[in-house]
Amino acid sequence: MKNDFSKLDFSSIYHDVDKQQFSMMANGHVANIDYTKQGNKLFLTHSEVPYILRGKGIGKELVEKTFSYIEANNMEAVAVCSFIKILALRSPKWKEIIK
Repeated sequence: MKNDFSKLDFSSIYHDVDKQQFSMMANGHVANIDYTKQGNKLFLTHSEVPYILRGKGIGKELVEKTFSYIEANNMEAVAVCSFIKILALRSPKWKEIIK
C-alpha cells in the first residue's frame, strides 16, 4: 500500500526537556530536533526527518514550529545544524532571534 502524502497531517511541537529534543508527528512518523543546553541558550545541533517524509516540507515546518516555541517561551537559541541555520538566515524574522 502506497502512502498518500498529498495531505500531510502535522501535529504540534513537543518539547522533551529530559531528552533535549523538540519533536513533531507527521503522518504517524516523528521528526526531531536535538539540542544541548549551555546556560540559558539552546544549541540546535541536529534535525532528523524520517526518510519516507523527506522533501515534503516537514523539516521546514518542524524548524519553524521550534523557532516559534523558542520565541514564545523567551528562550535563546543558536543554530548549529546547517539545515536549521539556513532556515534561520533566510527569514528576516528568525535571523534576528536565532543566532
